[in-house]
Amino acid sequence: MSVKIVTDSTSYIPEKILKEYDISVISLSVAFGGNSYKETEIKNETFYGMIKDEIPTSSQPSVDDFFKIFEKIIKEGNDLVGVFISSEMSGTYSTANLVKNMIAENYPGSNIEIIDSRSNSMQLGLAAVSGARAAKENKSFDEVIRTINNSIKRTRYLFIPDTLKYLKKGGRIGTANALLGSLLQIKPILTVTDGKTDLIEKIRTRQKAVQKIIQIMLKDVSEFGMEEIIVHHINCYDDAVKLKNELEGILNKNIMIADIGPVIGAHVGPGAIGIVYCTERDIK
Repeated sequence: MSVKIVTDSTSYIPEKILKEYDISVISLSVAFGGNSYKETEIKNETFYGMIKDEIPTSSQPSVDDFFKIFEKIIKEGNDLVGVFISSEMSGTYSTANLVKNMIAENYPGSNIEIIDSRSNSMQLGLAAVSGARAAKENKSFDEVIRTINNSIKRTRYLFIPDTLKYLKKGGRIGTANALLGSLLQIKPILTVTDGKTDLIEKIRTRQKAVQKIIQIMLKDVSEFGMEEIIVHHINCYDDAVKLKNELEGILNKNIMIADIGPVIGAHVGPGAIGIVYCTERDIK
């Protein structure tokens, strides 16, 4: 028996890491008109071509999607720890708990824990990977859960949308802020606080905003140390490479780039860039 980790597609964990740590992924979906696509089944380049003409809606996985993966893991005699997108952003966490109860009825004695990451993207991904690493080291069910919860306390996500129209449409920030930003060409620096998108600061230009998130990160590093950092981007790979190179020069660390896919991309919009990092000590 071992502990298996399940997360959702908005973690955007690179495929190589998913395979290395045997992490299962349940996909959310996006819909254009009457056509729905699981985000794990549509290429980012295709999606960001489509989004130019229409902003899609997104939806959580079905009960059946969860049940198939949960049941397979439990039938094989494993424990299961699921860590999912913030419950403030999606019903995914709620559905996972519903299915946990269904599995418990069918398989008495099964061990399943569902964790709300209170975020998305690689802030969620780092929590899932930390648990999978612990599981691979043969840590106990309770130790894996504790590792994930500790990771959540030690991560921060900073990002800069290129435009505010996607966040405005999705209701992710106030309408007044979105309107003001679009009129003045302000580049907001956003984060995720208590499971919701939150504004840190408004900066006049993209270049200055990028430098500001580096400053914020370095302040955190000086106070809390640094374990790992990831550069995120939404369909602006060249900008991500530039930021990665700059950060590697500052931190003397190898830094991974992780693409953001359709579900979060639909809410934040193409051109967004950001960083997710995990510190050595609790940051919150």
